[in-house]
Amino acid sequence: MDLYARLNILGGHSVRLPRGDLADAIRLDNDPISRARSWAAQGADIIHVVDLDAAAHRDYRNRSLIDDIISAVPIPVQVAGGIRSPREATRLIEAGAHRVVMGTAAIEDQNMVWDLCRDYPSKIVVSIDVRPDEEIAIRGWAMNSGRYLEDVLLGMSDAGVTSFLIAEAGRNALLEPPNLDILKTALSLVDDGVIASGGVRHLDDLRELTAAGSDGKRIEGVIVGREVTHGRFTLDEAKKVLAETPAPRSIKTTDAEVDVEPSGAGPVMTALSDHYRQIANELDRAAAHARSAQRRVMEGEAARGHTHGLTSIGHLRKAQRLADDLTETLADSRLD
Repeated sequence: MDLYARLNILGGHSVRLPRGDLADAIRLDNDPISRARSWAAQGADIIHVVDLDAAAHRDYRNRSLIDDIISAVPIPVQVAGGIRSPREATRLIEAGAHRVVMGTAAIEDQNMVWDLCRDYPSKIVVSIDVRPDEEIAIRGWAMNSGRYLEDVLLGMSDAGVTSFLIAEAGRNALLEPPNLDILKTALSLVDDGVIASGGVRHLDDLRELTAAGSDGKRIEGVIVGREVTHGRFTLDEAKKVLAETPAPRSIKTTDAEVDVEPSGAGPVMTALSDHYRQIANELDRAAAHARSAQRRVMEGEAARGHTHGLTSIGHLRKAQRLADDLTETLADSRLD
């Protein structure tokens, strides 16, 4: 699991948002570049820069500063905040950003996400703020989108998004635990990376994130910031927790749960295992889209339901093609 260190920038300064409100921003220092270097020196894997001026006011005064941060640190820099157009995403990627994060703009214009993922594979991340009922909040939690976690994840995954930042809208990260159910749901729906972006309270929360998973898939990363600056733990302590080996995944049988350790299968068996995994993933996606289609039809949104239905059929056909390929492989190799 990667450790992302958050760096909020407002008016050229590093700031902390105690309650997620710009009006309550606390200035930390006047030199975000030094703070980024400090995060890197403390052991962060990736710097997660959030341009608050661009996000809240469409003011891009901090962009040249962010360019300097990208050049100044020896680790990747992921940039979020105010990325609403292909032009802005392209400019940041060409400036050296490891990845760019889109939020409301991605939810409102999925065609743009498709185009960007085609032009910049492995560079586009979508940030999703989730209500307790799994509806997606937009515009800094100020509005509901009318779309739900499953619908958005599947649509964006099909577009080619490389990772998702998942946060719970309205949650106070210093007082409330992460919503593991939402993260596990995301893991169960997509193969793309899932990053816990809402923060944690303490190292025990971090341990729960490392152990959380679905069908053997684990959370890709976690973003921290205030927890460290508040002195609740250090990056070094967090890195040690993340390096701990998660508990073995349990497989439910008819009689009991059996702990499964990774095996030393050879390349042929590994390839077959991967093929089975791909088939299972396509069937999972087909089922998820079929459920979304059923829900949309019941809600009176037949057109959107039909779109999900066609997508479900597409995943079923891909699963069938994979199964046909597997049948030929087994026949050729004469494996028992």
